Amino acid sequence: MSNIDQLRIDLHTAALADMDASRPKKLLRALAYQAEDLSPDAENLVSEEDFCITLKSAQSVDPIIEIWRRQLTRWDFINKPIWSQSESRTDARRREIYDYLDLGEDTRTLLDQLIPIATIDRPVVVSEEFEPWYLPDTVHSKGWYWSAYRKLLLDKGWPDEAVASLDEASNQVVERLANPINAEAYQSKGLVVGYVQSGKTANFTGVISKSVDAGYRLVIVLGGTLNVLRRQTQRRLDMELVGRENILRGTNEYESDYADDPAWSQDKFLKFGERPSVLGAFDIIRMTTREKDYEALLQGIEALEVEKKDRSLPLYDPRNLHSSSARLMVVKKNKDVLTKLVKDLKRLTTPLAEIPVLIIDDESDEASVNTSDLAKPNAERTAINVKIGELLKMLPRAQYVGYTATPFANVFIDPSDAEDIFPKDFILSLPRPIGYMGARDFHDLDSALSPQERTIFNSNEKAHVRDIVTVDGEDDDSLQKAMDMFVLSAAVKLYREAEGGMGDGYFPHHTMLIHESRLTNDHRELLGRVSKLWWNSGYTSSDGHARLRELFDTDVAPVSAVRSGVHAVPGSYDQLVKHIGPAAFRIGGDLKPIIVVNGDKDLDTGDADFDKRSIWKILIGGQKLSRGFTVEGLTVTYFRRNATSASALMQMGRWFGFREGYRDLVRLYVGREETVGKRSVDLYESFEAICLDEENFRSELARYSQLKDGRALITPAQVPPLVSQHLPALKPTSPNKMYNAQLVEMATPGEWKEFTAYPKKITDLRTNTAIWTPILESLSPLSSEIEIVSPRVGSVESAVALGFTALAGRVDRTQLFELLENLRWCAPSQFFPHLAYLRVITDRELVDDWLVLAPQHNTARLDPGEGQVANWGTSRSYSYFSRDRRREPLFGAISDPKHRPGPIKIAQNRLLRVPGDEHPRTSTRTGVVVLYPIVERVNRPERGPISNVDPGKIVMAFSVVAPVAVDGYPPIVFTTHDSSKSAPIIDVVSG
Repeated sequence: MSNIDQLRIDLHTAALADMDASRPKKLLRALAYQAEDLSPDAENLVSEEDFCITLKSAQSVDPIIEIWRRQLTRWDFINKPIWSQSESRTDARRREIYDYLDLGEDTRTLLDQLIPIATIDRPVVVSEEFEPWYLPDTVHSKGWYWSAYRKLLLDKGWPDEAVASLDEASNQVVERLANPINAEAYQSKGLVVGYVQSGKTANFTGVISKSVDAGYRLVIVLGGTLNVLRRQTQRRLDMELVGRENILRGTNEYESDYADDPAWSQDKFLKFGERPSVLGAFDIIRMTTREKDYEALLQGIEALEVEKKDRSLPLYDPRNLHSSSARLMVVKKNKDVLTKLVKDLKRLTTPLAEIPVLIIDDESDEASVNTSDLAKPNAERTAINVKIGELLKMLPRAQYVGYTATPFANVFIDPSDAEDIFPKDFILSLPRPIGYMGARDFHDLDSALSPQERTIFNSNEKAHVRDIVTVDGEDDDSLQKAMDMFVLSAAVKLYREAEGGMGDGYFPHHTMLIHESRLTNDHRELLGRVSKLWWNSGYTSSDGHARLRELFDTDVAPVSAVRSGVHAVPGSYDQLVKHIGPAAFRIGGDLKPIIVVNGDKDLDTGDADFDKRSIWKILIGGQKLSRGFTVEGLTVTYFRRNATSASALMQMGRWFGFREGYRDLVRLYVGREETVGKRSVDLYESFEAICLDEENFRSELARYSQLKDGRALITPAQVPPLVSQHLPALKPTSPNKMYNAQLVEMATPGEWKEFTAYPKKITDLRTNTAIWTPILESLSPLSSEIEIVSPRVGSVESAVALGFTALAGRVDRTQLFELLENLRWCAPSQFFPHLAYLRVITDRELVDDWLVLAPQHNTARLDPGEGQVANWGTSRSYSYFSRDRRREPLFGAISDPKHRPGPIKIAQNRLLRVPGDEHPRTSTRTGVVVLYPIVERVNRPERGPISNVDPGKIVMAFSVVAPVAVDGYPPIVFTTHDSSKSAPIIDVVSG
């Protein structure tokens, strides 16, 4: 890089840094102002022509582009700044930025090409109305600790858009807390929903940093129920928020409680240069350390006292608040610990009603939620719930924010219980972070491909999931293969460090997790089995190499060939073989290849402490590794443990997380026929079901988070009914955590709604087939396109090409509703809210009629005697569809994606003519029903037609698109059960 290039970078860096604290300003004037403090040559670079020439020759990774990407992304993401009237992350916002910068069209075009607007998802918020106080242009948003944290993340290599997304999401939490300087106390309660191991800690670190900058002076982080989780959270906050100077507080750095932590010696802890109070800010005083949970302060109670500059004024007065230090404690959710804290708070001389407090509850669905039935005589709240309630009652300015990846227990809390922790003010769903490997990456959710069409290229299951096969109840062969994959993937990591340009030490951790039981005795037995397999594996012997070569050729090589991205892959096992020995030695060279993690002693000895040493080991664990704790470097998981609720099972998904540099090597070995009581459970299907529950919850939140006429469609108190259950045997959370609310009506105008809860009983199937058959028999082949009139273009006629062969016909609204009303279901709750909506639009004549479509395979059209067709005493044969119940007794995806655009377009317009109509008949409000006769695997031949099939072997599936003309009708309607009754929110009934 030339001196001029470096000077140009310095000039633009200074100009943009000056604007970062305010708004975009005229670029040339800003450059000229900064050039005065640089060398005389800088004045020659103060021109848009020079900037434009630089951009034309620049690459997207050039330093000057990185500088501009960081600042443009920040401006793009800011929500509702004073200087902008446009929505964040839009072309309109980008134009405003360019206008303020006073850039020409050529420069704008080049910047757009090099730095496009980020397209990552936004946070989703369901919220009560609130008074905005934390605004992007206020002094709060330019605070000391947030600025330091933001810089640390950028310096660590976080993408600019990821930091901007974190900024946006944390803003949306903080702005819904009470303003700490308000005279009137208000207690906000909220919930932040993330993904398992997806960076929730980063979000609440951002929230804490902004909150203390704004004036919150006591921060209590409830760091889980286990010491390992509390310590992990304490270290993370100390490293990235508190900082080196606040930790030392004038003592020698070798006396720090982190003196033996490699990150401390490597200067990875945040540094300010001096104590923040010396630099004009304020200090954060730690009330807990990594090794010490909260302890009674006895005579040292003044350590918890928040100092007042003017004792005649309340603490929340800005003249006191912004000159006082903040206190931070990370405490375990333990009754004794919380009792000590409550006792000490009562002894403070500062009135508790004056202290702005922030309570962050990590893993808030565990232990925090009351599980006692308060309707029973003499019932008492559970211990941790009582203590949290005491804190909230004695601290009227306390704000409570729960964090979890499994929110169902929290949203099932009774909203009317003022003493509990229901998120009455807001629920925020974090977007899936960049680089995250989650449930969707291990499943083929709603894939349109048949199982036969799926490959490692287009199927996540084929690429990453392997079945555990048992022989006479033993699984040693599968366990050996999983261990072989662990060694192979270790060798590939060493190959990438040595020959792929990653460099030595890029992978400090490499782990395999075996999770079969929570019982200590089972762990001992498993340790013996795994140890025997390891020491008899012979990884450097000819037999060992033969096994590894076959696994490399049949698994690692083909998967990595299509999924490794830019990372190096050995061309053959022979190129990898020199790394096998070192890999096996890294794992077992100390004669301890396996660590059992079922007690804190494993952390006390450092055996499983990822913070203090590099770990390349096989971990055997249960409860301590099933919630919150991050297993670093996890590459191979061997999973056979079941759970009774979706929340508990999802938290066991330790294989979710960030897998930078080795996504292609990740493998999940999972039990497909695990015995639980008298049932056989497919754990992979169980995870798929809860993944769908989670995605459905998020999509419903997103749908109803939109404002209508400036008001929210729903409030947090109405969220519980949006929780679904795809697997009857797997409740969303423990029954004693489920609040009794019921969704009774859901409006979905213009949306494709697909139902999967069809019955299994032959009598019910025959009933449904008999109901639908007359409709099918009345349909006619489509001979041409369907004619519509778009309301957006007046009377101009157009046509809809469905893109598939179908039978079609119109059905009267009353006739169709009566038909739907008589259908049988295995899980009525899935369809009944939609049926209630259809009843309303039928009774109120908000729908004119329905277009019924029955897609037909091309072979059926050309030759009814061939292809996938069936008749069941009908006048002709109809195409049937091969679908199966993927989440017993529910089907997976039924429709073909190509069937959806046409019906949706018809429902969004006015239907004029359907081929077969004698005369054009305009319907301003036409809905569409698409029929799918299904024959399940057990009832269908390998190929060809089916004649005179029993109607009890036909599943008459269908999808519905209600007309858009009824938009404006209330989207959802709720009812609430009497809390003394035990009727469940979700009434799944086996068919």
